[in-house]
Formats: sequence, structure tokens, C-alpha cells
Amino acid sequence: MATTITDSQKPFSLDPYHVSEEFGFILPAPLMPLLNTQFLESHRELRLAHLALSVMTMGYVWQEGEDDTVKMLPRNLAIPYCEVSQRLGLPPILTHADAVLANWKKRDPQGLFDMENLELLVTLPGGDSVRGFFMVTLLVELAAVPAIKSIPLVINGVQCSDVETVTRALEEFSQAMQGMTDALKLMHVYVKPEVFYGIMRIYLSGWKDNSSMPAGLVYEGVQAEPMEYSGGSAAQSSLLHCFDELLGVKHEAKSGAFLTRMRNYMPPSHKRLIQDISLQPSLRGFVQQQACEPLTASFQLCVTKLLALRSYHINVVSRFITVPAARARQLRNQGNISQEETVSRAPTALEETGTGGSGIMSFLKTVRDRTRDVSI
Repeated sequence: MATTITDSQKPFSLDPYHVSEEFGFILPAPLMPLLNTQFLESHRELRLAHLALSVMTMGYVWQEGEDDTVKMLPRNLAIPYCEVSQRLGLPPILTHADAVLANWKKRDPQGLFDMENLELLVTLPGGDSVRGFFMVTLLVELAAVPAIKSIPLVINGVQCSDVETVTRALEEFSQAMQGMTDALKLMHVYVKPEVFYGIMRIYLSGWKDNSSMPAGLVYEGVQAEPMEYSGGSAAQSSLLHCFDELLGVKHEAKSGAFLTRMRNYMPPSHKRLIQDISLQPSLRGFVQQQACEPLTASFQLCVTKLLALRSYHINVVSRFITVPAARARQLRNQGNISQEETVSRAPTALEETGTGGSGIMSFLKTVRDRTRDVSI
């Protein structure tokens, strides 16, 4: 008669416990599969994937600082990253559309859209200042919503020669720009300049117009030749591009070329909106033709508020970049590279340029001055 072996009588083995006779508790030959992007369907899913892959890429590239950057992004990251980027029409690098526009959640879903109730989905080195920087920038974007909503009213009003509608819409527009400036002031409350300059900035920089990575970055399994992409920049926000096109601001050649290139770092639909605004009849020409005092005053107030916003941005850049850069140079000249001085850790390649690669102060001042030219 056959003997039945119960579970308790079976030979004891390590196999069910995922323990290897050769490696013990070590996982033998860990898999590094490609991330599969085929199950990503919605726009929001793709944006989340792009954000996550972007942050992983920036961390991988810049983790050892500017003196020991990698030359190749591994295929396990590069291939899915480029697949997602192609489907979205975005470049495979961290952009404003990732770090700001798609990187937030409410702590209390029913609560207010404010600093106390907002949190990042993913973060970078820099502690609370990282959250502060991205969340304040997000609040600037939110403050602009009434201005964005007024753009169709202005355009349709011009097409119909409806002076009253255009005047009211421009009043909403100027109020929103004041709200943007007010929101930008929170940067001084929530972000430490030395942390932004000394720790955060390198993770926002790219591999175009950057002496730390003059040859760009090879995306393994995608293309054998290195590719160059600019880092994140406020110039990648679609807001001021829309405003400039509506008000008729014309930038000088070098600044204009940089701004045009930054549109390639926006979601294609946002870029298309900017282009379509530029094709509409001239608002400034309409205002001059109507010679209506309230209309002219509303237009001029919009220009004044845009000027004030750009001037305040220069103030912010001075405090968060120019002043810390001067301190970092002073420390290096003194041979005093101290870990106690956070600014001394900052990459030298970014002292005179923005993370997008522009000569930052000269660029901002030129853009501001050209804004003044549309005054009536």
C-alpha cells in the first residue's frame, strides 16, 4: 500500500523562500528590464511618466556634480523616456511642463489651492526650498488663469470691433498680471537663495550650451550620437509668450531666437496656442485705430503690469543667482571651499547663464526693455 507524504514530511528546501544555494539571500542576477510604455494611454498618464523619468534622468546625470557627469543615459531609462517624450511631443529632459505644471497635488483634495495645501509628486535635492520653488511658480501660473481666459475675449472683440468687450477683458488681463507678481513675491518666503543656487540649480540644467557637458548626452539604444537639450527655464512657461503675442511685443534677434527655441519644450498644444495668437489681427493696432481713451488706458496698464512683472523677475534672479554667484566666486578666490557655505557647491558653468543656457541678466533686461516699446 502506497504511503501518502504530507506537507510536513516533504523534504525541506530553500527554493520556496527565494534563497539561493549559491548566493544566499542575495538576489541572483537582478533583472533590469525596459519599462514598458504600451499601457500608458491617457495624456495624464504620459505626463506623469515623463515627470518621473525626467527626475530620474536629472538625478542620474548630475548626481556627482559638474566635474563627473555621465556621458550616456542607460538604455533601460533612455528608451522608455524617449518613447514617452515622442508621444507627448516633449524633449527627453526635465521641463517646466514637468517640474511645475504636472508636479503637484493637494494634501486635502477639498482644500484650497495654496502653499499650505500643496505638495510635490516627486522632488529633487534641496529640501523645503525645492517644494517652495516649484509651488510658488505653480501659484504664478494659477494667478495667470484670468488673463488666459481673457485672451479669446480680446481677440474676438478686436475681430468684431467691440471696444467695450476688449476694454473689460484687458482690465481683467492687467489684474491677473498683478496677481502673478504678488505670487512671485512668495519666492522670498519659501526658498533659500543659497539652497537654490548651491544645490538645486544643477538638477535643472541641461546638456546644451553647458560647458560641463559640451558634447551633450548619448541616449543609449535610441541614437548613437549625443543629443543636446536645454535645461528647465522660466522661458518655457507659455504664459509670457502668449502675453507678448497678444500685446505685440517684438524681441531682438538673439533673445527672440532663444524664446522661440524654448517653445519646443512646451506641450505642442500650448505652443500651437501661442502661434495662433500671433496670427490674429494686431491688438495694439486696433487700440491706436479706435483712439478711445478707456481702451488705450486699459492696454497701457497691461503693458505697465507686464513691465513690472519682468522687472520683479529680474529682482528675484539677482537675489537667487547673481548675489550667490558673487559669493561663490569670492570663496573660490580665497581658496575657501567650505561645506558650511552651500553656495560653494554650485557648478561654475552656471554662474553667468540660466539653466536654459541664456546669458540670464542681459537676456532678462533686453526682454523687459522690448516690452516697454509697445507702450502707446
